[in-house]
Amino acid sequence: MRKPIIAGNWKMNHAPAQAATLLAQLIPLLHETACDVVVCPPFVSLSETLSLTRGTPIAVGAQNCHIEKSGAFTGEVAPDFLAEMGVRYVILGHSERREYFGETDAFINRKVRAALSCGLIPIVCVGETLAQREDGVTAELVSYQTRAALAGLSPAQVGSLVIAYEPIWAIGTGMTATAADANTVIGIIRGQVRKTWGDAADMIRIQYGGSMKPGNAAELMAQPEIDGGLVGGASLNADDFAAIVHYQAERNA
Repeated sequence: MRKPIIAGNWKMNHAPAQAATLLAQLIPLLHETACDVVVCPPFVSLSETLSLTRGTPIAVGAQNCHIEKSGAFTGEVAPDFLAEMGVRYVILGHSERREYFGETDAFINRKVRAALSCGLIPIVCVGETLAQREDGVTAELVSYQTRAALAGLSPAQVGSLVIAYEPIWAIGTGMTATAADANTVIGIIRGQVRKTWGDAADMIRIQYGGSMKPGNAAELMAQPEIDGGLVGGASLNADDFAAIVHYQAERNA
């Protein structure tokens, strides 16, 4: 059985003081969880977040990292720096990094390798735009992105990481793929992993990353292929994020 994983991507929100306020509200709500919980603050709030979550069920992730350990890369952060701080996860290949910063599949693959080399767990994002969805190329696209991002990895490495399927058309728009549609695409991603890396498909956890909210979390998480959520806006509200983490209570209500 794959343990569910709910991760909050704070994006460029919450400087250290705001991060402390949110965590003070969130931590008491998550003293007991049935899934892995991750929060991913901006770089400037990592130290505060790591300090405040120590001894809690909450793990900390970063939103990006560079491919090199050190060097003349002004403004970048090496994965080794994150690992030394105590960061456990790192989001890679997010659609905003691809769109706004021109990150290619090959570059994302180098980041995945770099992160794994220093013990970080990548959360690798794949997903289609609305135009690509309407053109009927979703299956082909997510399969290619998966192969490209994980190229050259061993089955054990692939099985240890996380993929987040983020339908780009559903991010920040309030639109959400139906639970059945999300399950179908995540099944395609898992099928590609099985085709290329065999039994790693049974170990790798694949999240849904398109506007997961308290109102739809239980339905999404009931799908057999969906192992968690990469949560955006709802992760900035303690009650909403906790409700998503405790989706099983909603399902059993």
